[in-house]
Amino acid sequence: MSTSPSILSVLSEDLLVRVYECLDQPCRKTWRLISKDFLRVDSLTRTTIRILRVEFLPTLLFKYPNLSSLDLSVCPKLDDDVVLRLALDGTVSTLGIKSLNLSRSTAVRARGLETLARMCHALERVDVSHCWGFGDREAAALSSATGLRELKMDKCLSLSDVGLARIVVGCSNLNKISLKWCMEISDLGIDLLCKICKGLKSLDVSYLKITNDSIRSIALLVKLEVLDMVSCPLIDDGGLQFLENGSPSLQEVDVTRCDRVSLSGLISIVRGHPDIQLLKASHCVSEVSGSFLKYIKGLKHLKTIWIDGAHVSDSSLVSLSSSCRSLMEIGLSRCVDVTDIGMISLARNCLNLKTLNLACCGFVTDVAISAVAQSCRNLGTLKLESCHLITEKGLQSLGCYSKLVQELDLTDCYGVNDRGLEYISKCSNLQRLKLGLCTNISDKGIFHIGSKCSKLLELDLYRCAGFGDDGLAALSRGCKSLNRLILSYCCELTDTGVEQIRQLELLSHLELRGLKNITGVGLAAIASGCKKLGYLDVKLCENIDDSGFWALAYFSKNLRQINLCNCSVSDTALCMLMSNLSRVQDVDLVHLSRVTVEGFEFALRACCNRLKKLKLLAPLRFLLSSELLETLHARGCRIRWD
Repeated sequence: MSTSPSILSVLSEDLLVRVYECLDQPCRKTWRLISKDFLRVDSLTRTTIRILRVEFLPTLLFKYPNLSSLDLSVCPKLDDDVVLRLALDGTVSTLGIKSLNLSRSTAVRARGLETLARMCHALERVDVSHCWGFGDREAAALSSATGLRELKMDKCLSLSDVGLARIVVGCSNLNKISLKWCMEISDLGIDLLCKICKGLKSLDVSYLKITNDSIRSIALLVKLEVLDMVSCPLIDDGGLQFLENGSPSLQEVDVTRCDRVSLSGLISIVRGHPDIQLLKASHCVSEVSGSFLKYIKGLKHLKTIWIDGAHVSDSSLVSLSSSCRSLMEIGLSRCVDVTDIGMISLARNCLNLKTLNLACCGFVTDVAISAVAQSCRNLGTLKLESCHLITEKGLQSLGCYSKLVQELDLTDCYGVNDRGLEYISKCSNLQRLKLGLCTNISDKGIFHIGSKCSKLLELDLYRCAGFGDDGLAALSRGCKSLNRLILSYCCELTDTGVEQIRQLELLSHLELRGLKNITGVGLAAIASGCKKLGYLDVKLCENIDDSGFWALAYFSKNLRQINLCNCSVSDTALCMLMSNLSRVQDVDLVHLSRVTVEGFEFALRACCNRLKKLKLLAPLRFLLSSELLETLHARGCRIRWD
């Protein structure tokens, strides 16, 4: 009996592409499995891919010839040898790749980077952040990618002015560069960067020990739009004065935690840039004064302002909100003088507000929250950590009016109870909810969240002692989209409740720290159901036996980070874990009383070619073989001795 042809076979390729583009990711995956037509369309149209297993890299590059973005940041075994073998494979084409993510690829060094730069002729964007071994030699190798436009080198701790000089000379057309935490970079390197890469539009020099001389050089960048210099301890008001008459295109400035910056420096920035849209000055100014507000009034296009930690009176907040009616985001955390009066004015004037941070504003009450909820109908993020005067009345207003809210932080809010959670559950678009340290909630309140907040992606229940197995079962049934769940120190939870987590098939981040009532049975259930688990914290889960860890080794193939501190895992189970978890990159192995030195030695040898971060007790530094430690170091693994 002949089978009838698929209706898809009569559609042209253009129509198939249009149909395929209308499908969401889960549907695309399903159609690829059942339809050769869609499989072909996917191969021809896919432009972005994230590789998890390096052995499949050549095949995937051949299968998807039109890739423009390649993410190798989660390939644990990626190193120079793999890159060189790839270069010798004549069937692989990388000519169209414009974006390359090598974040945390600590084993890729100068040889590999030089090869990649030579292979990817169209390369425009590269991310090598958190590559501990990235230094001047690697920078010199990468500089051969002359078409680079964007470069991210955060926490490349070995990079110095010499390496930066090689980059800027070879890649003079850079328009975006991030040097956050590159502690060896000085004024000399920044000066050369600004003189050669004159087209820079975005620059991040956060945490660098640069001085005002660097700001003088930065002020000469006429196309600069975004400048981030968080926690630059040597920058002061004198440096910011250079920006007053410089960088005419500047639209976004972040001087958060710059201890030597005061209102005088901020006034210099504001006075010279009346069209600025974003100003972040958290924890660096002590008070928002009248002189500052005088200049703020002229910022008609200001959309974001962070002044966390400053003394902001009600009159100042009234003046700020009445002048800057275009505000969409405001940070007022730890502004202890903020009260309902100022918040009511903010709500009345800034109707387009989308993000509001009131963490640790102890005088804010339900009156303010109700005013914000009723006036700011586009509110998407609200942070109320440690606002102890917020009760169910304020949360009732949120449930009634804030239908678009996606993120709500109620950490350590004593007034939050089960009735409050019932009101919150009416926010049907809620995706991120933090309830840590809320001691007055129980299974009854969590049941409302589980039954109505089906779009929830992240939930934090840290130290919610009144929450137990029944509540967790309700969450597992109703919140199928959860990918991040924090249950640490929820002491009432047992295996009965934890077993229900296996229903959360999309879960990728799970924290179970300090749950002394769960055993290997509960962990085995989680491992068998949550196949996408990438982060797991079971520190201080002392009653989990080897059966749980065996299950983890067998099922949790996607685990990349695991904390086993103070667990009763044995030598055998630890060796099995470290050898079977082929993607594990970050492991905490402190206070494992049942593991011997030989057990550590065998376990670490089994995974030393993919580890990037490791935490061990300090005495093991002298007990483990020098050969093993040298191998780990050569692979770019950073060991923290506790």
